[in-house]
Amino acid sequence: MNQIQSEKSIIRLDKWLWAARFYKTRAIAKDMINGGKVHYNGQRTKSSKNAEVGAKIRLRQGNDDKEVIIKELSGHRQGANIAQTLYEETPESISKRIINAEARRLNILNNPAPDHKPDKKQRRQLMRFKDF
Repeated sequence: MNQIQSEKSIIRLDKWLWAARFYKTRAIAKDMINGGKVHYNGQRTKSSKNAEVGAKIRLRQGNDDKEVIIKELSGHRQGANIAQTLYEETPESISKRIINAEARRLNILNNPAPDHKPDKKQRRQLMRFKDF
């Protein structure tokens, strides 16, 4: 029996995001929506908004911004393979994520860490500098 529901069913946005496995719990999904991290058809929304097939959702997940289009509705959390059939990520979103991942890998976006720890003499110099 397939748990994916038809287009006529009414599913809250926070429940759909949870079922599509974007967020681990509905509470986290609700916090992200209310915090402005999720946009529904280009606008901020409420967690009680009814999700509709064909709607465009822009969301932040970790370091990545994703833009997906709802293909199917479901109110039940299932396996990742089934969850991926509920939406389709836009090609622009995929290319942006790849570019950002490469930049993070090359450490362009973050401040680079020093190559080594300061030695005893350098630590003393830092302590003297900080005291003044």
